[in-house]
Amino acid sequence: MNAPDIYNTLDKPSEGIYKEKGSKFITYAYPVYSEEAIKAHVDELKKQYYDARHHCFAWQLGTDGKRYRANDDGEPSGTAGKPILGQIRSYDITNVLIIVIRYFGGTKLGTSGLIHAYKEAAIDAINNGTIVEKTINDIYRVNFDYGVMNNIMKIMKEENPNIHKQDFNLRCSIEWGCRQSNVEKIKNRLEKVESTEVEFLQTQ
Repeated sequence: MNAPDIYNTLDKPSEGIYKEKGSKFITYAYPVYSEEAIKAHVDELKKQYYDARHHCFAWQLGTDGKRYRANDDGEPSGTAGKPILGQIRSYDITNVLIIVIRYFGGTKLGTSGLIHAYKEAAIDAINNGTIVEKTINDIYRVNFDYGVMNNIMKIMKEENPNIHKQDFNLRCSIEWGCRQSNVEKIKNRLEKVESTEVEFLQTQ
């Protein structure tokens, strides 16, 4: 079982293909982080494969398993999107979109045949990709007076978060990020320094 701030996803987009009784199932798998990106990928492939009969897909976002969708796009209910989603979960990956484009070959596959075909098409794309472990990172900004610069820089050096941006004018600021499980320790140390203010910016 992964820690709450660790998840597995695809390193980069991958492709797969499965053929059954003349039907061709072309698969694209993408790492994604928003529903806007998901829609853009689906729309792009619908334009690219405008002559295909079905563009079925499934996606999952986040680490709690609550944000997901399975779309059959005209196939019998539960025969396309659900088996695709099943493989996303079987491989324990998230922040992933898998789209399977079907060109009908003239022979009906039946319910079990369709489920098997969409499952195998999804598996091929996942296996052709690389699964990587990533951390959920929170981004913060610490604002401080120039006079306590040494104290702040000492903490940054010892804790070694990722530094995204630095501004050393009269009122200084450093934008930093690290995995969620390490945030509180760094935040508490920074807040103990006189005249500092630590503000949350976003989660990546």
